[in-house]
Amino acid sequence: MPDQRQKKLIFRAYRNTARVAANSISQEVVKLEREGQYFEEVAHLVKGQRGLEGYEVSDTDRGVWSAGMIQGLIYDVPGVSELVERIIEEAAAIITQRLAELVL
Repeated sequence: MPDQRQKKLIFRAYRNTARVAANSISQEVVKLEREGQYFEEVAHLVKGQRGLEGYEVSDTDRGVWSAGMIQGLIYDVPGVSELVERIIEEAAAIITQRLAELVL
């Protein structure tokens, strides 16, 4: 099972929930929300310019990074060759197991 600590749900208190990667900034946002702080108190942490600066200096703790639901399904990061092999194997399994009636 993927580690659910790798993501955080932020802005829930502001009724604008966003899923982001877990880092020091997203943890601080969650903490401030739990304390009942207004959005104005967290805005400086989540502004786009801050995230852009993080990209520019390769600092993943500089801003918040959107993380879709798929992040919870990532178990490893294989090399390209291994990834292509897995895709082919999984496609073959789907064709032979689920679509057998459609294959002539």
